[in-house]
Amino acid sequence: MPLFLFAEYKNSDGNALNKSFKELLEWSRNSEDPIISLIDISSEWQEIDLATDDNYVIWIGHSTFLIKKNGYTILTDPIFSERASPFKRIGPKRLIPPALALEDIPKIDIVTVSHNHYDHLDIDSLQKISTYHPDAVFLVPAGDLKLLNRKTIKNAFEFEWWESFNANNIKFTFTPVQHWSKRGLFDRNKSLWGGWYIQYLDYALYHAGDTGYSGDFKDTKNKLGSPKYAFIPIGAYDPEWFMAASHVNPEEALQIMIDLGAEHAFGMHWGTFVLTDEDTLEPPQRLKKAINDKGNINFQSLQPGKVINLK
Repeated sequence: MPLFLFAEYKNSDGNALNKSFKELLEWSRNSEDPIISLIDISSEWQEIDLATDDNYVIWIGHSTFLIKKNGYTILTDPIFSERASPFKRIGPKRLIPPALALEDIPKIDIVTVSHNHYDHLDIDSLQKISTYHPDAVFLVPAGDLKLLNRKTIKNAFEFEWWESFNANNIKFTFTPVQHWSKRGLFDRNKSLWGGWYIQYLDYALYHAGDTGYSGDFKDTKNKLGSPKYAFIPIGAYDPEWFMAASHVNPEEALQIMIDLGAEHAFGMHWGTFVLTDEDTLEPPQRLKKAINDKGNINFQSLQPGKVINLK
């Protein structure tokens, strides 16, 4: 049998994240039910013309952002499904609907995917985007192209770390983060994971995907420069003894912003699905305290549907 079938991707430090069944069982036994709160959704996006207005960002929910700059529309880690799961009736269910429906977006040019977990690579959403926007281009990690090919999603390309794709004077570079991949029983770490560094002529944006804290962000800054805007996860970290290797807490998210040298940062990966044990509203509360402790830092926890104007 070909050796590549057994290949396993590892993080940049040479280690692969692989929690034992014993650790998983310990988490399950000691898990506490979080306090579930439904965060407010803004209808501010309805006050602009998504097709003709320009230079804005809208957090749709979880890790999904609509980015429109220089007339070009990017969608990150799109998930519009009811559950982050391969099943229709079991698995993490949305607490809130997407701030805007997929049908509300008049044109999508580029879709970026950070890794193949179901809350980031939602194949049903990707299929719909491909149907509604047949010219859309899909950028996915190495090892995940086959998932899109099986669904006859066209214009799809896969990337190793530091590989790039150019479109409309924008350079998309896939960067290392500390995480892991898995969709089935036998495919753990058979595909890659990462962030997307999006370089325009005037400045860059960065989407960190899903990550634990590591030196990868200093490396990204050293290789590519500092982004003006960064989208960084702040949720899914409790219990931290179990989650810290693959999910940053709000204080670590703030340090990622500092490591990148970003001027502005926005928290994501919270308030949409219950994935871990922290209370729904804890991530932005901890982030606010961390910002107050650090001083004058522009890191916001957004409201889904609000329009952020890019300067």
